[in-house]
Amino acid sequence: MTFQAGLFDIFSSDGAMITFKWTVIIALILIGFLGTFLPVLPGTTLIFLGCVLHYFSMGMEASGLAWQGLVFITILYVLSLILDWFSGAIGAKWFGSSKWGIIGAIVGGIIGIFFSLPGLIIGPIVGVFVFELAFAKKEVKDASSSTLGTVVGGVAGLIGKVILALGMIAWYLGDVFVIN
Repeated sequence: MTFQAGLFDIFSSDGAMITFKWTVIIALILIGFLGTFLPVLPGTTLIFLGCVLHYFSMGMEASGLAWQGLVFITILYVLSLILDWFSGAIGAKWFGSSKWGIIGAIVGGIIGIFFSLPGLIIGPIVGVFVFELAFAKKEVKDASSSTLGTVVGGVAGLIGKVILALGMIAWYLGDVFVIN
């Protein structure tokens, strides 16, 4: 009889609301993690939103997520944004790009936003190459080296973002289910 009571409790208004909250939170975190690999989805932003939603919708004290944990998750989130914005440009600079190549990576990234997934990947690469040729007056070989740096920086940024996303998720899980 207790099993049936517990089963039907899921469908009560309180049980349904809690089930709905958990479904949304878990979906945000899982889709967010997938979004760290897909430039179309704002990965760490969705993970962050899932954690914030958990903290406030479950009740700050009752959520199991300490405010200190939420602050640490926020720090990891901000680091992922900084890494995302600058990884391609830093890679280009490391491989000898001029200031024009870095500006090209940023401009290419902004233009690439309007062309979905291929634009987000190809935009910064083309931007570095074109700006190095047109404004820095570099030879094709040197412009190609800067472009390679953009690719290397982008891949390194992706790896770093995945590590930060895993850190956000691990801290959330540890704080909610282990510590509290």
